[in-house]
Amino acid sequence: MRAAVSLSLCLLVCLALGLACVLLACLWSSRFRGGFGWDGSGLEFNWHPVLMTSGLVVLYGYAAVLYRVPLTWGQSKLPWKLLHSGLMLLALLLSALGLCAVFDFHNENHIPNLYSLHSWVGLSAVLLFALQWVAGFAGFLLPCSPLSFRKRLKPLHVWLGGSILSLSIAACVSGINEKLLFVLKGDNQTSPYSRLPPEAVFANSLGVMIVAFGLVVLRILTNRNWQRPDPQPQDTAYTPLTQEENE
Repeated sequence: MRAAVSLSLCLLVCLALGLACVLLACLWSSRFRGGFGWDGSGLEFNWHPVLMTSGLVVLYGYAAVLYRVPLTWGQSKLPWKLLHSGLMLLALLLSALGLCAVFDFHNENHIPNLYSLHSWVGLSAVLLFALQWVAGFAGFLLPCSPLSFRKRLKPLHVWLGGSILSLSIAACVSGINEKLLFVLKGDNQTSPYSRLPPEAVFANSLGVMIVAFGLVVLRILTNRNWQRPDPQPQDTAYTPLTQEENE
């Protein structure tokens, strides 16, 4: 009973932190950076932090903890598999769109691409995410996937999932810091970053919220007492899409 209450509280905190991250990212781009557009200007770049935070961190985290929600226990796993896969695909599409925004902005303004550590980490996270989704779809949803392959894939799938989330958090936090260093230089009527003007406080708070969200997600994923129970004697964790599941 205590474990169920603790899990429920963590899931609620996870939900609240995720929504707060998306809200803060939107407010940062709209209130401090001038809003949104899709014209190659800084307004197009403003989509980048919103889409990457929403897709690569928050939606990804929600999809990762889906199997820990007690509502999903004691039921067929099939609809939750499909929902998990669908949420991950949506997160991947949002991340790809976020990359399009920043590349288009850089190209339109003759800014070099992929020179910073932030860009390396972020692109690595998205590429690993894409490979993870394809491998997961092929291994856990396609009926032609061999059982031996699914059994070998599952621990790698779980480990890589947490690793991608960690990379995503590192990319977002470093990206926030990089953007603040670029725009808060003490010119153009802005205070330098070192003086911690309101925008710096706001964006730093977004970074803290992203880290907190990631820590809560990883806590939920790594607690063995919060794993989805398997009431059946046989192992059905590897059942493909077209077979009936009663987990």
